[in-house]
Parts: sequence; C-alpha cells; structure tokens
Amino acid sequence: MKPSDKLVMKAVALCYKPYLKPEEGMIYCNLERTQFLKRCDEFRIYKNNSGYFKRADLDMMMSGEPTPEEQGDQQMKIRFK
Repeated sequence: MKPSDKLVMKAVALCYKPYLKPEEGMIYCNLERTQFLKRCDEFRIYKNNSGYFKRADLDMMMSGEPTPEEQGDQQMKIRFK
C-alpha cells in the first residue's frame, strides 16, 4: 500500500461513515492487521454480511472499556464475594 493511498483511506475512514471496510477499520483504530483482528475478537466485533465493520462497535473497542470477557469475570467476582 502506497503512503498516498494510506493517507486517502485515513481521510475517508475519519469521516462520518457508519460502516468501515476492514482496511479502513485498521486505519481508524491505528492498528495493524493482526492486532486489529485480535482486538476485534476480544470485543466480539465481527463483520456484517457485506464485509463491513460497524463504526459504533469500533468506537466501543477504542473507548478503553473492559472486554465482554473481563466484564463477565468482574460480575462473577461480585456474585461470589
């Protein structure tokens, strides 16, 4: 991927599109492919049938909230105290 192509894709990804292609999602989250896929798997974020990621889901992933697994672990700790 050329640097100029990456710059154009970053500009498009940062606009107000509700759905992002996988390449745009990687740029939007500032992660490389492997890291992006790993984080999406942790947060249970999947592509829709058209092959796009929902921007709101990616925002949730980048917000710093705990993963769904961590939230479940915290709830279990509270129940068994």
